[in-house]
Amino acid sequence: MAPPTTTPGSEFPFSLERPFVLRLDPLLLLAVLALLGCSLVAISGATSDDVPGAPHHFVIRQAVAAAAGVVLMFAVAAFDYSRLSDLRRGLYVVTIVTIALVFLIGGVTRGSRRWIDLPFFTFQPSELGKLLLIVALAGFVVERARRLRDRETTAWVTLLALVPAILVIAQPDLGSGLVYVAIAVVILFVAGAPWRHFAALGALAAVAVALVLAAAPAAGVQVLEPYQVDRLTAFLHPSDDPGDEGYQQSQSRIAIGSGEKTGRGSERATQTRLNFLPEHHTDFIFAVVGETYGFVGAALILSLYALLIWRSLRILTMAKNLFGALIAAGIVAMLMFQVFVNVGMTVGIVPITGVTLPLLSYGGSSVLVTLLAVGLLQSIHVQARDVAARKGRVHTF
Repeated sequence: MAPPTTTPGSEFPFSLERPFVLRLDPLLLLAVLALLGCSLVAISGATSDDVPGAPHHFVIRQAVAAAAGVVLMFAVAAFDYSRLSDLRRGLYVVTIVTIALVFLIGGVTRGSRRWIDLPFFTFQPSELGKLLLIVALAGFVVERARRLRDRETTAWVTLLALVPAILVIAQPDLGSGLVYVAIAVVILFVAGAPWRHFAALGALAAVAVALVLAAAPAAGVQVLEPYQVDRLTAFLHPSDDPGDEGYQQSQSRIAIGSGEKTGRGSERATQTRLNFLPEHHTDFIFAVVGETYGFVGAALILSLYALLIWRSLRILTMAKNLFGALIAAGIVAMLMFQVFVNVGMTVGIVPITGVTLPLLSYGGSSVLVTLLAVGLLQSIHVQARDVAARKGRVHTF
């Protein structure tokens, strides 16, 4: 048997004989578990008065989803992700079908039809669709590996992403639809699409925005819901309407600012406890952290996300094949886009689009899908280290 390979900067030797858990990326696992712990703490303090007689209603549900997700994460990490390439067409069909089912059997909540009610929980297909689309697009790109710079490849990847994105936006869920677009753009970038293709896509995007926001309304066609247009208007002119569409962002900034350095504590966090801050356990959970734990708490959360994204990028660079690199790229795009948009809308630098904060916001579908995505990242990491060990190479942390 070959001697174990010692990783520089680590006290532990790495070899194929090590237990599976020790072959995972420890820093990625640390970031994920720490974010889940922070989520339970933040949700517990924010929702203790939301359900009369059941102060732990939301935190228990979040804990159950987190526990189930961690189990799935380890299961996926032990699976060879390369086998998913052959399932790309089936996964894409499942993506379209599950999203389309929302229009047929989905329940309506606050004017949006995004969820399907199942016996034990509410399932949001657009969340699962993000991960399925990543795997499907990665498979399609690998299938065209010899034609990555062709216009047809860029056009097909863009079209394959736009179909589910349009369906999601029609629910309406603009934020999740934009996540689908971001995933496709990053996968094309990592695959090596020429810059002129991105310039063409940018020009098409500009034309589409002009049509949606100007030309279509002038012709009497409403592509976006009125409240979505109002949110964009409120973002551009926040002082014009602080009591209506600008209310959420205004209250979020007040909450974060009132936390100062170390926060007000859960009992004195009046913006959260008195329900001035809307959706405090979902879309605006970062504002809850800012008010309750101040700059220190917000900095901790952002540091954990930085660690999560750094390790994801590291796994992208060490993937054993193009398929793994593209999956990692899509997951990085999904995480980075959601973190930037969610935190950005709470501090007022981007419009409110309803994007959740991965692993921190309340929501079983979001937590489960994010942990499945982390499981795929761990699978890519394990497979890459196994290949390196067989070839006698060494990967550093």
